[in-house]
Amino acid sequence: MTAALAVPAPVLAADVPDSSLQGAVERAMATVVVTPAEPFALAATPSELAHRAGMQLKSRAALIVRADNGEVLYRKNVDKGLPIASITKLMTAMVVLDAQQSLDDVLVVTTDDIDRVKRTPSRLAIGTRLTRGEYLQLALMASENRAASVLTRNYPGGRAAAIAAMNRKARELGMTHARFVDGSGLSPANRASPVDLVRMVKAAEGYADIRRYSTATRQTVRVGRRFQSFVNTNPLVRSSAWDINVTKTGFINEAGRCLVMQARIADLPVILVLMDSVGTKTRVGDANRVRKWLESALTVQTAPRGRATTALPPAANDHGA
Repeated sequence: MTAALAVPAPVLAADVPDSSLQGAVERAMATVVVTPAEPFALAATPSELAHRAGMQLKSRAALIVRADNGEVLYRKNVDKGLPIASITKLMTAMVVLDAQQSLDDVLVVTTDDIDRVKRTPSRLAIGTRLTRGEYLQLALMASENRAASVLTRNYPGGRAAAIAAMNRKARELGMTHARFVDGSGLSPANRASPVDLVRMVKAAEGYADIRRYSTATRQTVRVGRRFQSFVNTNPLVRSSAWDINVTKTGFINEAGRCLVMQARIADLPVILVLMDSVGTKTRVGDANRVRKWLESALTVQTAPRGRATTALPPAANDHGA
C-alpha cells in the first residue's frame, strides 16, 4: 500500500473556539463513535518528477496530486493547517447530501442567516424562498454564505449537528489537521492542510450533485419579485481549455485566495490545491501554470505488449504572472 503523508493527531470537536455552538457540537460529537475509513493515500514523498520540476507557483501552499493513484507531482508547505475560507462549503455540501433530505424542500432565509462574523453582504434577501437544491448550488457555485447558513440551519438536529457531522466526516476521511466551526467558512478557525483538502476534494468528487453544482457556470433564481443571476466564482469553469469535475474557491483576509479542483489535464486526473494566494488573479494564474506544464510535459509512450504508460518529463521554469 502507498505510504501516507505523516500528519499529527486529529483535532477533536473540543478544539472548536468558544462560541454558543461549542457545547452543542461537543454533545453531538460525543454520541457517535467514529471508525475512520482508510484515507486516500498520498505518496510519502514527491515523485522524482517533483524533485526535478522547476515550476514555480506563487500560492503560499500548494499540492498537486494524481487523483487516480495519489502520486504527488508538486508540493509546497503542505503539512500545516491553514484557514480555508469557503472551501469549507464542500464539506457542508457532503454532510447535507449524506443526510438525504429532499433537495426539493423549500427553505426560507431568516435573520439567523445574516453574517455576523465578517458582515459580508448577500443578494439573498431575508424571506427568500428557494429549494434545498438551489441553496446547495448557490453555496457551491457562487459561494453564497447565506445559502450555506440555510443549509446547516435546516440540517437534522440544527446547525450544531451539522458542524459536528462536518468534523466527524473530516476524521473519517483522515483529514487530521481539519476542524470546522461553521458551514460557510467565514470563521478563520475553519482550518485544514493541503493534504486534508486533497482528501476532501477526492471525497467530494464522488457526489454527482457536487460535481454538477460546483462546475455550473451560472444560476438564476427568484429572490422576492425579481430574478437574480449568479455566476461561478471560478472563472476557469467557463474556459474551454479546462475539463473540471469539482471545484471550489475561497477568500477571507486570513486565508488569502484559495482554489481547489479535480480536473483532467491531458487525460490525467489531477487534484489541485492552491492556498493563500495574494491578489485576485494569482490562484487562477497558478492553476493555468500547472495545466500548461502538464500539457507540455505529458507524453504517452507505448510500453511492451501494447500497454500505455505515462511519462512526465521535468517541468520548465515558469515565472510568469
